[in-house]
Amino acid sequence: MSGEIEKFILAIITTNPAKAAGGTAIFICKDKDEMDFYAKNMEAILDGIAHGIGEDLYVVVKH
Repeated sequence: MSGEIEKFILAIITTNPAKAAGGTAIFICKDKDEMDFYAKNMEAILDGIAHGIGEDLYVVVKH
């Protein structure tokens, strides 16, 4: 093992602030369309993968 962190959460994108807590960037969106827009763009910007978790939450992770 190299001792490096290889997998981690880069951002949380949600329409429900109650589902997000500190420790990473959190983007609160007004609706699902805005949330989808942020998820798609943050994937590209952060070189990560957005995973939808339910109807109101994405996590962008680095694998």
